[in-house]
Amino acid sequence: MSFKSNKYSIESTDYQIGQDNVNKFGMDVHNTVFTVSVGLSILFIVALLALSPADAKAAIDSVKGAVLSNFDFLFMWGANLMLILAVAIVFSPLGKIRLGGDSATADYSMLSWISMLFAAGMGIGLIFWGVAEPTAFYTNWFGTPLSVEPFTPEGRELALGATAFHWGIHAWAIYGMTALCLAYFVYNKGLPLSMRSVFYPLLGDKVWGKTGDAIDILTVLVTLFGLATSLGLGGTQAASGISHVFGLENDIFLQQFIIVLIMGLAIFSVLRGMDGGVKFLSNLNMIIAFVFLGFIAVLNFTTVLDSLATAISGYVKNIIPLSQTSGRDDTTWLHGWTVFYWAWWVAYAPFFGMFVARISKGRTIREFLLCVLLIPTVVTTAWMSIFGGIAIEQVVDKVGQLGIDQGITDVSLSLFYMLDAYPLGNILSVIAIALIIVFFVTTLDSGSIVIDGMTAGGKLEVPERQKVVWVVISGAIAMVMLWIGGTQSIQALQSITIIAALPFTIILLLGCVSLIKGLLTEVGQTKITDKVNKAG
Repeated sequence: MSFKSNKYSIESTDYQIGQDNVNKFGMDVHNTVFTVSVGLSILFIVALLALSPADAKAAIDSVKGAVLSNFDFLFMWGANLMLILAVAIVFSPLGKIRLGGDSATADYSMLSWISMLFAAGMGIGLIFWGVAEPTAFYTNWFGTPLSVEPFTPEGRELALGATAFHWGIHAWAIYGMTALCLAYFVYNKGLPLSMRSVFYPLLGDKVWGKTGDAIDILTVLVTLFGLATSLGLGGTQAASGISHVFGLENDIFLQQFIIVLIMGLAIFSVLRGMDGGVKFLSNLNMIIAFVFLGFIAVLNFTTVLDSLATAISGYVKNIIPLSQTSGRDDTTWLHGWTVFYWAWWVAYAPFFGMFVARISKGRTIREFLLCVLLIPTVVTTAWMSIFGGIAIEQVVDKVGQLGIDQGITDVSLSLFYMLDAYPLGNILSVIAIALIIVFFVTTLDSGSIVIDGMTAGGKLEVPERQKVVWVVISGAIAMVMLWIGGTQSIQALQSITIIAALPFTIILLLGCVSLIKGLLTEVGQTKITDKVNKAG
């Protein structure tokens, strides 16, 4: 494995990405990362069975609260710095560098590529929080952003603006910079697709030893726990929707059945490969989502236009105040929402980054960053403002269940309560349930691809059965947690993921430093080549 530039020359013989590690079970794995990751996952499941869910959640939440309160500046400024760096790279000569070299071509069309961005990134979050979050901010459900007065026009503007802020350009900067770090070192320097590769310029050959193993194992566990958390929360929301629409009892058996269904569909998708599986489902997701969004928008055209304008205004006017930690008196809201979100995006960034890196060969860095930063921000802002604006209008006009409750009482049912106000509410709810399930299938599919690649030493092509292993493990963790402690256990796992985001924020910032070192070698090499050509 070589990594050469005009500034330094790196030669490593201890870690061969192309080595044959296929064992007697037909598995092609990095023995240390795979074995330790699987072992710790099983140990975690066993520990869950032995502990009281309520006691475990209380202890873990205490640690999570301390992390969010004491390190809020790190999460907030980490996101700010990654955004500033992303914008700087876009407008610098470094933006001209093409992932994979000057002759590389894109493997996927722009539309399919963007569809997969959403499927792996935030698709399911839009369904879960599109109604709940703006309504929560407007009605003072656990605080309001910047201590704005609830149930006021100013409160509405800031509710929509703060929601767009949470799902907007800062979040995609965290995702985008992580993906860029990985894509650059994989396609331009020939290193394995794993987090350890990002730190080659800083750590040298240590990344092929125990230090690199530790980075990859931590990445695997954070990704795995994040997937299991999402799967558990998605299972409960889909179960709530099915129970609400069809009158079935929302019990543990329905939730487990939905998770098994998602696992089965994900396994089928995995076995069909990237093009026949996650690419196809991602495109299908986007078609259903935009038809769904368009139908809702047509039914509420005037409200939608006003909500879009209000959300954009609230976002632009408050982006700087919302990005700061000092001088604020809404610290409870800040820690419970913004800092929590930033930590969650960091925890999810390795998963998203590796998947997007895998599908982004052939694009220039400028094209890559502009698309990752702007297109999802525009779409998420539109989605949140449309659904959030309609929900807030129902609260104001006392329409439907949201109007009766004057806000949300059950996050998992908030979308369905909003849809109930329409004559075709049941049909729309069925579409929403289908969208939730398909989004989770693509998330689990892409997540298994990422984890499998990491535990295989960063290889891009590995036996399909390994991906199935990680689909099953992710689903098993979610099912066991729901079985022993319901949503309390899932929330405890989510808290563990948030705690793990603390060291990962530092890792990602160091990764950005490493990326700049790598990119500068490209500039230096280009200058040398130009001089040689002129001399010739």
